[in-house]
Amino acid sequence: MKKKYKLQDLDCANCAAKMEEAIKKIDGVTDASVNFMMQKMTIEADDDRFDEIMKTVQSTISKVEPDCRIVM
Repeated sequence: MKKKYKLQDLDCANCAAKMEEAIKKIDGVTDASVNFMMQKMTIEADDDRFDEIMKTVQSTISKVEPDCRIVM
C-alpha cells in the first residue's frame, strides 16, 4: 500500500533527509520519501501492518523533529 501524507511543522531539509533515511529502515516499509519543500511524505509499506507501521513512523519523526506531526 502506498499513501501520501501532509507534514506539519517540518522545519529543515536536513531533518527531512534524516526522517526519510530512518523511515526506510523500519521493518515493513518498502519505500519512503519526505519532501521538505512540499511538506509531504509518501510511505509504501505492507498492507496488513500499515496502521502499526504508521505508529512507528510517527514515533521516528518525533525523534528527529519533536514538533513535526503527520496530518491524516
